[in-house]
This record gives sequence, structure tokens and C-alpha cells, in this order.
Amino acid sequence: MGKESLTIIDNRTGAKYELPIENGAIRAMDLRQIKVGEDDFGLLSYDPAFKNTASCQSSITYIDGDKGILHYRGYPIEQLAERATFLEVAYLILYGELPNQQQLDQWVFDITHHTLVHENLRIFLEGFRYDAHPMGILISSVAALSTFYPEARNIFDPESVELQTRRLVAKMPTIAAFAYRHRMGLRYSYPDNDLSYTGNFLNMMFKMTELKYKPNPILERALDVLWILHADHEQNCSTTVMRAVGSSHADPYVAVAAAAAALYGPLHGGANEAVLRMLREIGDTSNIPEFMESVKRGERRLMGFGHRVYKNYDPRARIIKEIAHQVFEVTGRNPMLDIALELEKIALNEDYFVKRRLYPNVDFYSGIIYQALGLPTSMFTVMFAIPRTVGWLAQWREMLQDPEQKIARPRQLYVGQGKREWIPIEERA
Repeated sequence: MGKESLTIIDNRTGAKYELPIENGAIRAMDLRQIKVGEDDFGLLSYDPAFKNTASCQSSITYIDGDKGILHYRGYPIEQLAERATFLEVAYLILYGELPNQQQLDQWVFDITHHTLVHENLRIFLEGFRYDAHPMGILISSVAALSTFYPEARNIFDPESVELQTRRLVAKMPTIAAFAYRHRMGLRYSYPDNDLSYTGNFLNMMFKMTELKYKPNPILERALDVLWILHADHEQNCSTTVMRAVGSSHADPYVAVAAAAAALYGPLHGGANEAVLRMLREIGDTSNIPEFMESVKRGERRLMGFGHRVYKNYDPRARIIKEIAHQVFEVTGRNPMLDIALELEKIALNEDYFVKRRLYPNVDFYSGIIYQALGLPTSMFTVMFAIPRTVGWLAQWREMLQDPEQKIARPRQLYVGQGKREWIPIEERA
């Protein structure tokens, strides 16, 4: 086996450089020694959208996009989705190991007893327009929590970090449900400590006049699995924002709000909404052949297929597909599922789509399930933000403990005008 290094010859000067390779990467700062003169700043790498740049080292989530593999802390997502609860996976992601029974009981107790929000926050929520988007309400409300807990600024106090972590994991479903009820013009339904994490969320969302809400166990478990699949996904757009804002030593509430704002964008958290719009546009399985031909002609996009990372079948999509069938046994079959299944069948068997590696991703079936649960499309991204809060917090905590991390400050390649002299206004063209 050869040496773990990269040899670079600078053809401008003929100089030769040897850069060490660690974990399949060279350090960008090692490029700075490559200069054409003493006053040269040094060589930079240019990588728009960070397509081939590692901004950190992490031990949380492992993805092999070519093989369709996703692990949390080394555990395959398939095993976690089959055997664990969401709060069990949340503990794993945050603390690195699966909890024993005593640890899990204490963790569930702590989260359950932090679900209530201050009444002033409820009043804050009422200041939004009746038709305000739930994601806008969520982002603003999470940022507002920073003013309720000023001690959260003590980001290097372990006790404070633990407390804010529990508060955020516990209160996100409450704020999300309140945002939904506000949008629907319904009275807020408060947390019920007798219910599970996902069961309580369904209670806060859908409780009407009954004294005690009892979630359907199949729907409760389906939501648990969906949230496990969305808990973390490495250095995506919103996680990058969480780390960038956190690198300035901002408190976790404003950092989570910033990450949620990144998730709000249609290219990130809004993809499952786009899938639902596509399925509605197709309308019937008989219209699929013409739709797929229009995709091949470049006239339409096949939403929910393909992924920036996965060049194989998204492992989360396989799990969600099975969950969809279980949900529809309770809610009744959605005709959109038939359209989705036929689209998937064609995409997996026609050369045009196979060559382009257009496999279903996690968004393809999740929107159909959320619709079956009775959620409006405006809530889809909110449903993404609740579980992803766990991943954001784990990434933030990891970043704070990394001695190599500094305040985020990428370089740029300046391509504008050189130095120019001031021109009086009467002389300007």
C-alpha cells in the first residue's frame, strides 16, 4: 500500500508539495503553503455549495450514498426503525449509546415533564395572523424561547446545555401543535403526561371534545418511525446552518430557529409537499405514461426521486413504503398511493431512470402518510423539524466539544472590479 499522502506539482513554479491524507481527505489549510511568491495569499479550493468539502468531523451519522446505507452512531436505520422508539433513538443520537432501562425511564420522564410552554408564549402565538404559516410560527416561537431562558447563553455550562437540550426536544411538538391549532382556529390542546412522545403530539393536534384522547396505536407507531427516519442526516443545509450559527456561540434556541428557517426552503424540507402536488397533477394511474414521457422530454420533474447523497435506493424510503400500507389500513386507502406505486415501478425498471439513478427518496411516501393523518401540506415541513431538532442539537453539542472548530467564515474568490477612483456625480456616464 502506498503512502497516505498526496503529491502536488505546481506547474506555475515547478514546486512540489506533499500533503498528508487523513480519513480520505486533505486539509484545506495545507493548500495555503502553495504560493507563487512571498506576497501570495496561497492556494484556495473553490467548492460552491460544499459539494466536496468536509466542514467537520462527526461521529453521529454515517451515510454511504452509493450503497444506500444510513447509520445512527453505527446502528443501521432499519434496525432502529423496527425495534426502537423515537425517544430511544433521540437518546442514542445525543449521547452516543443506546440507553439502559433506567436511563431511558429518566430520559422519557424528563422530556415528558418539559413539554409545557410558558403562558406568555401562548399569548405570543396569538399575535400571528389567523392564517399564518405554521413553519413561520414555529421558527419565530423557538427563537422567542431564547428570551424566556437567558441562561441558555451559558453554552459551556454542561448543566445548562443538558437542560436546554431537554427543553427543546420536549417543547418542539407542543409549539408545532399550537401552530397547527392556531392556523385551524382551534383552542390549544395542552400536553398529557400519560401519553408517549408521539401519542401526546397527536393529542395536542387532534383532541376535540373528548375528556381523554386515545391515539390509534398504529398511527402512533407510524409517526414514531417517521420521526426516527428524520432525526438526523449528516451535514445537510439546515445542519450546516445549525453549526454555523452555533459556531458564533449563539444560544441553542436561536441556532435551532435558524436551522428551521433553512429547512423551510422548498429545496430542503418542502420536498414532500412537491411530491403531493405532482401526484395530484397526475390524478390517475392512466395518466402516468404521458407524465413519464414528459419527464423524459425535460418538460416536468419527477419529484421525490433522486437525492444529493443517495445514488441508490434511499433506505428510509423502503421503510416508509411499508409504513404507508399500515397507515392506510386505518385511514382507508389513498388513491395517491396507487399512483406512487406505479411511478416507482416504472422508475425502477426503465433504463432512462435507472441510468440516472432516480430512486425514490424519503420524501416520496412521507407526504402521502401525512395527508392520510389529516395534516394540511403547510404542516409537512413542521413534521420534519420536530424530529430533526434532535439531530441539530447533537451536531451543535458535538461542535462545541471539537477543539478544531472556530467561527464559520468561508473564503471567497473575488471576481469584481479592481481598484477604481471616485467619480463626481456630474461626470458619471
